[in-house]
Amino acid sequence: MTNLIIEKLLARSKRTDIPNFAAGDTVRVHVRIKEGDKERLQAFEGVVISRTRGPQASFTVRKISFGHGVERIFPIDSKVIDKVELLRSSRVRRAKLYYLRSLRGKAARLRDAE
Repeated sequence: MTNLIIEKLLARSKRTDIPNFAAGDTVRVHVRIKEGDKERLQAFEGVVISRTRGPQASFTVRKISFGHGVERIFPIDSKVIDKVELLRSSRVRRAKLYYLRSLRGKAARLRDAE
């Protein structure tokens, strides 16, 4: 009985506006930022280095900002995500790209998908 209720709640909260992307893809995530009583959108653009599946799915996006690596984890069903744009797809051979953390410059490039 409780499993049925949980499944119904999870099915209702699924987002359908998020594109199908995987590790290695470059995405732009539009995040809602609340400052006082105002709300604005801020873009976070970078490479998806990991993606988890399941009822509490999330993805990690990494970018280089002023010479420092910045990573942010976004839950898929979060209300702070306004939209996700898929900018570029890359061909990778791993599901998790944690090795990009130790690479710099041209060494951190990914091969484009053909």
